Amino acid sequence: MQIDIQARGFELTDGLREHTKKRLGFATDWAHDELRTIHVRLSDVNGPRGGEDKRCLIQIPLVGMQDIVIDELESDLYVAIDKAANRMERVLSKRIERAREHPHASLKKHHTDSPAEALTDDAN
Repeated sequence: MQIDIQARGFELTDGLREHTKKRLGFATDWAHDELRTIHVRLSDVNGPRGGEDKRCLIQIPLVGMQDIVIDELESDLYVAIDKAANRMERVLSKRIERAREHPHASLKKHHTDSPAEALTDDAN
């Protein structure tokens, strides 16, 4: 699995990069077969003005399913990363569990145009 981390509005330090990789790796190591890439965008929305303006945006593309997008905004970037990683793990777990319980449901949504077609696909 590849973790793509980009910073906007500030320079990404080694410590911040390692914290992000460690947190996301820990949150997703159980699902490594389902994941190929995680995109992380870290940004400082308000610049030097302060406030709750540190953003951690995580996007995970999933085959046959809608992408997972998590967006956290905090005054501390490390807190935003931790909260985003926690939410991402919960959402990913639910999404993968549903896909395993109903393996064809997510794919049929993308391949059928009408409910009638979905019924005829089920009958075959």
